[in-house]
Amino acid sequence: MRVIAGIHRGRRLYGPRTRALRPTSDRVREALFSILGNRLKNGRFLDLYAGTGAVGIEAVSRGIEHVTSVESNRDALRLLHQNLEMCHIGEEIAVRSQTVQQFLSYPNQWNGPYDIVFADPPYAEASELPSLLAESRTYDLFAMDSWLVIEHAAKTDLPMSLGCTQFLRRYRYGDTALSLYFRSSTVLA
Repeated sequence: MRVIAGIHRGRRLYGPRTRALRPTSDRVREALFSILGNRLKNGRFLDLYAGTGAVGIEAVSRGIEHVTSVESNRDALRLLHQNLEMCHIGEEIAVRSQTVQQFLSYPNQWNGPYDIVFADPPYAEASELPSLLAESRTYDLFAMDSWLVIEHAAKTDLPMSLGCTQFLRRYRYGDTALSLYFRSSTVLA
């Protein structure tokens, strides 16, 4: 694994030695940041199920102002902290060592609202996201005109709305898909 672009471009990152963790591949990460484009400049980014931290580090490398990374797996947290140290990233990324459900239950620790929310749950757990994001309190998680991007197995179908966000588009990369949702400042008819 490596940082693809930006100020940390080319920097190698620590990855898992077992199949228990499934980091976002370089190919999918590159596609994700191509989709996000100029939305990254000076924004706030939430990385749910952060794993090794590669997505959050890539966001910082490309100009995002702040990342909150949420991860509960001990092995992933160890790798995430090693990668932050290797890239000399400190205050730009806040790490929350807890489950996504725990994080979403405590709005006072959100550091939001966020311009981009990225979720890469274990593929078997992707179906839990609709109920986690359906809570009315998650409206404060999303800035107006923000995006939610979910990485999931291509065979998994997600609903047309998640909480306060509406489905926009789906991108497929082999067995992996990225589903893009948005929170608009206008009401859809």
